[in-house]
Amino acid sequence: MTDFSKLGLSPTTLQAVADTGYTTATPIQEQAIPVALAGRDVLGIAQTGTGKTAAFTLPMVDRLASGRARARMPRAVVLAPTRELADQVAESFAKYAKGTKLNWVLLIGGVSMGDQVAALNKGVDVLIATPGRLLDLFDRGKMLLTGVELMVVDEADRMLDMGFIPDIERIFKLTPPRRQTLFFSATMPPEITRLTQQFLKDPTRIEVARPATTADTITQHITRLPTSDPKAKRTALRALVERGDVQNGIVFCNRKSEVDIVAKSLQVHGFNAAPIHGDLDQSLRMKTLADFRSGELKLLVASDVAARGLDIPAVSHVFNYDVPHHADDYVHRIGRTGRAGRLGEAFMIVTPADDKSLDKVLKLIKKEPVELPLDDIDFSSIKDRPREDSRSGRGRGRGERSERSRSRKPVEAAPQEAVAEIETVVAPATEPVPAKPDEAKRRSRSRKKAEDRPSVASPAIPTSSSKPAAEIRGSAFGDDVPAFLRRPVVFTD
Repeated sequence: MTDFSKLGLSPTTLQAVADTGYTTATPIQEQAIPVALAGRDVLGIAQTGTGKTAAFTLPMVDRLASGRARARMPRAVVLAPTRELADQVAESFAKYAKGTKLNWVLLIGGVSMGDQVAALNKGVDVLIATPGRLLDLFDRGKMLLTGVELMVVDEADRMLDMGFIPDIERIFKLTPPRRQTLFFSATMPPEITRLTQQFLKDPTRIEVARPATTADTITQHITRLPTSDPKAKRTALRALVERGDVQNGIVFCNRKSEVDIVAKSLQVHGFNAAPIHGDLDQSLRMKTLADFRSGELKLLVASDVAARGLDIPAVSHVFNYDVPHHADDYVHRIGRTGRAGRLGEAFMIVTPADDKSLDKVLKLIKKEPVELPLDDIDFSSIKDRPREDSRSGRGRGRGERSERSRSRKPVEAAPQEAVAEIETVVAPATEPVPAKPDEAKRRSRSRKKAEDRPSVASPAIPTSSSKPAAEIRGSAFGDDVPAFLRRPVVFTD
């Protein structure tokens, strides 16, 4: 590894790096920083946990050190797929730019827009944002992107998974074509390749590892269960946590609803655990992450929103409660451990329903995880059971009905008394409110004109009153008889 002092960084930035405790650059930093300092576009392909954040933050600080920000016209934009990753980039920028006069603003959803707008009005050098919030503020006229000199896209393949590619394309088109672009991704699917060909100018391609490979510092384990019952999976998870020397760990689930259930189960059994996923309030998500980083929280139960970009170097264990549907997600999940040269362990619980997903994972990583059986647990006593809902009748076969539905009586025809009551409501009131003298005369004239007109065929009006139908039709409109009803009817042969 190369010392940071040989990469061409300024003394101020080198001092900030030294203050963080880093002395040597990772391969992606060693190759990307000199190219970025020279003002060229960079296409970086590296697995998560290789130091990509510093690879674009450090040259950004040096390149923006000279110059001044103007109100509502940022000089650089960093796009991240999740709020957590954007917040992490902001923390890194704050550390490395502390010796400069550069300022920045974090634009993410889930928090008040007022403070963000106030910062933009004062003028900021760097926007660190998720695509949705950035475009929201742009559409409100709170910023201009015509002054952007440097643009960074981090975790581009994750942007693709989350459906942000159209937003990224629009943001690119809003920035000047002469900007410098630093583009980072763990994998290069066809959509990402097309994006780089369209918006990057002769980029330097830097690939420090084969896409979607797992780090050698991670020991991978697999635990097979004879049943897919959720109770058995939660039992196995607790056994794995208790067996290992877990200082702190992240438990990954495929569904947000499962995250809450697993976290609650761990809490009930005495484990220090908390959930985090995209549906939680942003302030709660940030507090949960802060507690996990500080060591106050031991187990973080997460959806894939936390699988990428979270810089928590000291995570000792990762538990895959569910086998991920996409094989790439497995690499990003276990990449939360074994970072910065540390050793880590990863466990994956596999059920009979996971065979296809497991095959995809094994083909991708080209490794065989260590089999870890749980022989002391009698899983044979736990049977697969479909969920039942006695209230809604879910889970029953087609054509079956619940006892409640069988006991329902057929709807009987309404009695004649009810029909008569409905007809009475339809008919006009028998005791109208007394009208004023002038109004009474006008009504009398209107009624007389209506009676003098030839009768026109009209639908029968049901009534229990003894009044003629013509009188009912004429008085049903009250004072406002439509003009077309006052016209004489002319019959032609």
